[in-house]
This record gives sequence, C-alpha cells and structure tokens, in this order.
Amino acid sequence: MKILVASDEWYDVDAVIVRELEARGHTIVPVGAVLDHMEHPWVQVAEEAAGALPDRADEAVLLCWSGTGVTMAANKLPGIRAALCVDAHTARAARLWNHANVLCLSHRTLSADVAREILEAWLAPYDPQVGQDGVDRLAALDSRTRG
Repeated sequence: MKILVASDEWYDVDAVIVRELEARGHTIVPVGAVLDHMEHPWVQVAEEAAGALPDRADEAVLLCWSGTGVTMAANKLPGIRAALCVDAHTARAARLWNHANVLCLSHRTLSADVAREILEAWLAPYDPQVGQDGVDRLAALDSRTRG
C-alpha cells in the first residue's frame, strides 16, 4: 500500500514511523518535513497530504505538535476521515467503526513504542462492513453540509 507521511516539523518519531511502515512493505510518499526536514505550516501540510488521496497514495499519516491541527484541516477535505489517535485502541476503533483513511498523531505525546503500537493497530485487517452504516451517514452529512 502507498502511505503518505506528512509532518509540519521533523521529529525523531517521524523516522520511526517511516521505518516501521517500510518494514511492513508499504511505499512511503513523504510530504512536508518528512520530505525535507524543514518547517511547514500545518494547514498546508494537511491540505497537501489529505488532498493527495487517493491519487498519490491510499492512506496518510499526518503529524503536528498536538495532532489536532492536522486532523481538523484534513477533515475539511471531501472524502477524508481523519482520526487523531493517542493509543492503539483509538486507532483500531477509528479504522473499525469509522473507516478512517488518515491517521493523525501528536509529536508532543508520541514515543517510538507508542507509535509502533498505534501503527500495528491501524494496519491490522478489519471487516470493511463493520461500521459501514456510520460511514454512509457521515457521507450523507458531508454532502448536505458541503452542498
């Protein structure tokens, strides 16, 4: 799977995430600080990354200091279901029940071990029919509010 990994600032945990995804056989598409180790505005990073789905990648992992900013920005784009996940249980639930296609993480709170646990849960196989009713309702809500 192609996974876009984007960050507004470069942190050591970004490298952990990239290595872990590559070790699992995924192709990484770097954006923002993951690409050049320079600082980038978090809104710009989230827009570029989430806006590239599904053309440049299948899914995305976005990071900023709290994770909240990239989550909010990504969710402004059609078809994006971004989830801010702080642990493996949240990541698993976001995939299972919400079919989240963008994983958002906080640089401030994320250790290498927790990052690996979250990715493990995020990438675990799941039944795409579970939670489909909620996803369909989200899509209907999205179409009503975006006109």
